[in-house]
Amino acid sequence: MNRIGRLREKQFWYSGVEGRLQVDRPEIIVIPKEKTIFWMDGNGCWRNEFGKFEKKKIIDYFHAAIDRDENGYFVQQEKDGVLEKAYFHYEDTALFVFYVTLGESVCLRLNTGREITLNPETLWIENDNLYLCHDGERIKFTDRSMMKISAILEEEGSACLIRVQGRLYRIPEIE
Repeated sequence: MNRIGRLREKQFWYSGVEGRLQVDRPEIIVIPKEKTIFWMDGNGCWRNEFGKFEKKKIIDYFHAAIDRDENGYFVQQEKDGVLEKAYFHYEDTALFVFYVTLGESVCLRLNTGREITLNPETLWIENDNLYLCHDGERIKFTDRSMMKISAILEEEGSACLIRVQGRLYRIPEIE
């Protein structure tokens, strides 16, 4: 790595030619969601016209490549100096809680691989599904993550509560 190094990973580099800064930007190919041949279903599974994706390596690759900008969610990859950005349709949301780790705090791992700490005040129930809002993004709990978090859920009449750090929080229900 030279004296300036990468200014922004995978987007800029310093050539060092005659001591001048030369910024190269990769060619960007944008595929609108109307032209993508894959989508995410309401359970966080990738699908195409032939059905649900089955190869774990491909599924994990797609999940890890999810990003968002002002135009929506997309998956991206850089290949041979070309950045490919493919926007995709999703049935409910593009972000899901895949794993829950219970402890002093509750740690959530999303389908993207990102880990966040649960803020119980951002939870809500809608259509019998549990959601949370993090950084303005709607995130849905999968059935598997619901089984894990159910250990700290309680009922009081028709209300659902969650116990985090010894404190009970009411989870509002939206109809």
